[in-house]
Amino acid sequence: MATIPKHRLVLVTACIICVLHFGSDLAHSADRMYRGVAVAPEHRCSPYDRKDYPYPQSVELEVIESLDGIIYGPYTGTCFKNRYQTDIEHVVSLSEAHDSGLCARSRQVKRQFATDLLNLTLASPSTNRHRKSAKDLAEWIPKMNACWYAARTLEVRRKYGLTIDSREANAIEHILSRCKTTAMAVRCVSHASPVPQKRRNNAVLKKYDDNGNGRITCREARRHGIAPVHKSHPAYAFMHDGDGDGTVCE
Repeated sequence: MATIPKHRLVLVTACIICVLHFGSDLAHSADRMYRGVAVAPEHRCSPYDRKDYPYPQSVELEVIESLDGIIYGPYTGTCFKNRYQTDIEHVVSLSEAHDSGLCARSRQVKRQFATDLLNLTLASPSTNRHRKSAKDLAEWIPKMNACWYAARTLEVRRKYGLTIDSREANAIEHILSRCKTTAMAVRCVSHASPVPQKRRNNAVLKKYDDNGNGRITCREARRHGIAPVHKSHPAYAFMHDGDGDGTVCE
């Protein structure tokens, strides 16, 4: 039986160790990816400032146009009579995106994210501000269009190179593994009640709603010296809290 020279044995052993180590790294990398999205804990690498993620109220019209003119809330299957009954809703919330990688991005990218139609839909104020708010998919799942919501969450994260934590990845996989389609179902299972006349004539609106459209804008709030408006203020109920943190017009 031929004897392998000592120097060659050392070289072969080193190569085997090298291959095993490289293979281990590949397995580790694969474990850290989920459907094209890096899996990592949420990390707030810089303070979250809502002002870094501005978006105009007019973007709501673009969302409605993307829904073929239907004022529709896909999370609940609710059809609204007018856009004053809805809030602009970010599929991946602004604070969630911030903690998933946008904290290290430029203000330009943050502004782009805040107005990107890929990440925008409509929801009732109660859904946007309270039920969903800044929750991710591991913490909240809509009654309707869960498959669309899960797929869209991944699509947004892939587009902006955002990470996803393991809890949300597991929740998404649980949903998508049972989906036949990820298309949004536009089906009115309910209709939003019109705003009561008594609410339209509310003393708060009379005091702060200068243009009489049933809502109070930040411009109106600042004009009346009440900004920032906290949840405890009566005007808050008539305002849009984009990130659901209980304060508007920061």
